[in-house]
Amino acid sequence: MDKRGGVLPTLLITGVSAFMASMDNLVVTTALPTIRQDLHASLESLEWTVNAYTLTYAIFLLTAAILGDRFGRRMIFTSGVALFTAASAAAAMAPAAGVLIAARAVQGIGAAMIFPLSLTLLVRAAAPERRGAVIAAFTGMSGLAIALGPWVGGVIVEIGDWHWVFWINVPIGLVLVPLAARLLSESHGPYGRLDVRGTLLVTSGLLGIVYGMVRSTSLGWGSPQVIAPIAAGVLLLAGFAAWERRVANPVVPPRLFRRRGFTLSSLVGMLVQFGMFGAIFLLTQFLQHVLGFSPLDAGLRTLPWTVMPVLVAPLAGAFGDRIGVKRLMVAATVLQASALAWFAVVVSPAVPYPALLPAMVVAGAGMGLFFAVGPRQALDFVAVEEEGVAAGVNSAGRQVGVVMGVAVLAGLFAAAGGGYGSGEEFVAGLRPALWAGAGFLALAAGAAVLTPSRPPATVHTLREAEGARRPGRPVEG
Repeated sequence: MDKRGGVLPTLLITGVSAFMASMDNLVVTTALPTIRQDLHASLESLEWTVNAYTLTYAIFLLTAAILGDRFGRRMIFTSGVALFTAASAAAAMAPAAGVLIAARAVQGIGAAMIFPLSLTLLVRAAAPERRGAVIAAFTGMSGLAIALGPWVGGVIVEIGDWHWVFWINVPIGLVLVPLAARLLSESHGPYGRLDVRGTLLVTSGLLGIVYGMVRSTSLGWGSPQVIAPIAAGVLLLAGFAAWERRVANPVVPPRLFRRRGFTLSSLVGMLVQFGMFGAIFLLTQFLQHVLGFSPLDAGLRTLPWTVMPVLVAPLAGAFGDRIGVKRLMVAATVLQASALAWFAVVVSPAVPYPALLPAMVVAGAGMGLFFAVGPRQALDFVAVEEEGVAAGVNSAGRQVGVVMGVAVLAGLFAAAGGGYGSGEEFVAGLRPALWAGAGFLALAAGAAVLTPSRPPATVHTLREAEGARRPGRPVEG
């Protein structure tokens, strides 16, 4: 009997891999000052040290899910861990900023191969009745990386040796690769042939849109270097949508978006990431630039926010079926919108830190609920054979939401007169950006309310039948 694919080994392997990739992206941001000094990097190089990872990660999430469906999800996931590990070693040994940026871009591709396939492998390993709990445990591990990232980055900045931001991944990756190859079960999607044209169209379209938005933070929305790639990306995605209606083996089956539950769940995910992470981008700078905390102190003071998902997500997973996934999603969006509104009301150059604490706790609780039930809700509305591409679509949408949120809220910050000349100037731009973030989260709450409570009967029946066919699982009478 094939003993691969057990829930516990799958959870540990995928969870640790996601933890490693999440932690690395967050730690790098606080290590940038020492990187600048050691490599004599320019401000633009420092921006691309972060953006190169974000860009390739957002672009290749869906592509990785497509390749996993075609060539094997375990194979692509394991290759992603190996690629991320090798790129981490290259980044640690980078002699110049250009080499570091290239290594970060490859790291982003590796991370894109890890995240959507982690979710698909985990869902297929779990019995239907345990799905909520294992997804919550997985997101809790990713949430722990979010919680510890700023603090670990602060410690590394204090020590001064930025190379360990990357070296720490290497021994972990060297252990995970053989474990994944040996213990994870292989699975494929429904199509035997790869839609090459569709894959190229969607990848190129996402590249144009994400690249333009990344550049908008430094060049402004009126720059031709922003407008041209976004316009090209939109046209390519329109061509992709037209092609998918004609091809026999579509990259993204159009029927996915004819299901109101999947479409609305994906929209909620994008809007939540848009509003919350765009606000986080500005609030972390507020703690340091306006309130005067060091990177380490700022990281410590964000722990009430970032630790909450680790505490809340497992509880949401355990009680999600009793309370209802839809109710938890509505609560998640309302809590986060309320938290940003609180921040917008109280922020000032002299605001005492305790005044920020209630919003941090509420925002963290909302994020914990969202991380626990968001991916699960989207997958509940698709058939089992569609889980791979559905996870890729959902993950890509959420990551594009992060990029859009940072770009749009940073643009609003600048348009409202925000700047770094003084605390008053920074707050002048921060407050309207926070209100905008709260508005996008209110839209997410509205979409969550409109999301059906249960999948269509046809999808529900297919999922139950697949659960009954899986080896070692009882067939319910």
